[in-house]
Amino acid sequence: MKKILKTPIKNEDIADIRIGDVIYLDGHIITCRDVAHRRLIERGMELPIDLRGLAIFHAGPIVKKDGDKYTMISIGPTTSMRMEKFEKEFIEQTGVKLVVGKGGMGAKTAQACKEQKALHCVFPGGCAVLAATEVEEIEGVEWTELGMPESLWISRVKEFGPLIVSIDTEGNNLFENNKKIFNERKDRIVEEISKHVRFIK
Repeated sequence: MKKILKTPIKNEDIADIRIGDVIYLDGHIITCRDVAHRRLIERGMELPIDLRGLAIFHAGPIVKKDGDKYTMISIGPTTSMRMEKFEKEFIEQTGVKLVVGKGGMGAKTAQACKEQKALHCVFPGGCAVLAATEVEEIEGVEWTELGMPESLWISRVKEFGPLIVSIDTEGNNLFENNKKIFNERKDRIVEEISKHVRFIK
């Protein structure tokens, strides 16, 4: 059965979700990249949106303006690790429950997810146009002075995903776990190959 989260997300909604699970989102997601994180954490600027129970997307969308309305053209994820130095404090200060981006995040974000009961998820790269089709409406935008990619785009989405859970509320980290597994496999394979190519200097 398809697991669909709905905003506002409560702790109990995500308590049984684990790394590797695939989920979808109904409700509101706000694009939030480098500058928004820096403004909150480094400059102490209050965000113009209450993120408690909501989701953020590390993404720089392409948006078209039609009169007074906006249309999402493309919304692909950007690399989440760029926000690693800010994300722990960001989660603590905002109460955001779902962080979505590309690739994994590190130990500080995993700690925040465990302590504050939040998730980090990966949206598949290369699917920016698909993601845009899952945006029902752009309901607003803040900090437009930052330009299109860094503005806070407030979108209402329907079955937004697939989202692969990379950090769960227990602090388990899919990418870090996989690194250990892959490195163990690599060492065994390198050892075996080396037996057959000893003559190569």
